[in-house]
Amino acid sequence: MFVKPAIVGLSGVSVTAEEAALLADLRPLGVILFGRNIADPGQLAALRAALPTSVLMMVDQEGGRVVRLRPPHWRSHPAAATIGALYARDRASGVRAAWLQGALIGAECLHAGFGVVAAPVLDVGSAHDVIGDRAFSADPAAVAVLGGAMARGLLAAGVVPVGKHAPGHGRARADSHLELPVLDDVSEGDLVPFQANAWLPWMMTAHIRYTARDMMNPATQSAAVIEGVIRNAGFGGVLVTDDLAMHALRGAPGERAARALAAGCDVALHCSGVLADTRHVLEHLPEAGAGLLARIAAGFAAAAAALQGLDLAALADERQALLA
Repeated sequence: MFVKPAIVGLSGVSVTAEEAALLADLRPLGVILFGRNIADPGQLAALRAALPTSVLMMVDQEGGRVVRLRPPHWRSHPAAATIGALYARDRASGVRAAWLQGALIGAECLHAGFGVVAAPVLDVGSAHDVIGDRAFSADPAAVAVLGGAMARGLLAAGVVPVGKHAPGHGRARADSHLELPVLDDVSEGDLVPFQANAWLPWMMTAHIRYTARDMMNPATQSAAVIEGVIRNAGFGGVLVTDDLAMHALRGAPGERAARALAAGCDVALHCSGVLADTRHVLEHLPEAGAGLLARIAAGFAAAAAALQGLDLAALADERQALLA
């Protein structure tokens, strides 16, 4: 059975007949859900049941302001910067809090049907709010340690973590949701957390153009950045694009996706949930190859091997005590 190397958005809180037909016909690897798709646990379970069993579910659930599973049905989780501040005072407690963050988020996501969680953020902190408190710290070494700890917590909960946004979004002075940020080059400091966590099963690209590497293309669509920087830093896992519907990129949806895969990305992420755009993406992509499917399977196998029996109430109490 063929699979298209894409993860796509849905329009609402249920799978429409048109979406069901498209998923059955063009068979994307997965879907990504947002606030528009999630109301409560019962609704989410019904949506999951309406999807083909082979379709994986992905979600952005970092903690802080980037969460899709929200109170009152799911726990509130602190921003990464809160954990980074604890680490600056007490390193052991900060590392433990980062692991707890991953374990608690991962367990909730797994229970809700998600197999892939777009976290941790490995970007080094900066003044621009597009990252802001989503970053653990402005210290690359601290981000490396805390990002790795959160990723291990996610794996312990049985989900696949996605480190983002390689090779580093922190210094960008523009929001890639709205426009294309441009930097002169990748900095050694930005790369530190990605190099330290090159063992992660998945990573996500940054929509940033680094002019010293590629005058024309953002990292997501640049072989010079993907092969020369991200892969050269030791990452051999699944490389997924950031959302291809963001305004940082140009061109029709399918063309954006095809350019990203031609440059070396493995999986195209298109989140808008606009049916015609989703179809255009899927029609422009080839069938996923055996090598990619093997790396995807390896990521899930790593999560299954790391899975622990977690007492979530006790872990939540421990995290609260550490951050009090």
